[in-house]
Amino acid sequence: MTEDCPDKKPKLVIDSDWKQQVEREKQQMEEELKRSFERKTDLPPADFMLHCASLGTQALIFMGALAHPETGQYVVDLEQARFLIDTIEVLQAKTKGNLTPEEDQSLKNLLGDLKVEWVRALNRPAPAGGK
Repeated sequence: MTEDCPDKKPKLVIDSDWKQQVEREKQQMEEELKRSFERKTDLPPADFMLHCASLGTQALIFMGALAHPETGQYVVDLEQARFLIDTIEVLQAKTKGNLTPEEDQSLKNLLGDLKVEWVRALNRPAPAGGK
């Protein structure tokens, strides 16, 4: 076509809409990331006693004292429960002298309660569906 009309130059079309589209997508991604982070900050701040309590709760679940939070089923896995109690005892030994008096007492209470429940679990008949 340009051979027939040598005086006509090809028309150059500049598409500037893509820049605006990229900017919109960037803003959307930043907003999604911000919302995602805001949802995750609903958790309490991590601390030592919260971690120990979490391990204790898991031990109670494996002793059949609490239902599994996702399934609602009672699970008995005394080997796993014993492992979790032992893990808390290791944490107690490794942090000796570095805990506040309140943390130290809470840890002693937690272990005492778990050991009492351990004895109960040994004498409790296994629930249906338990290991």
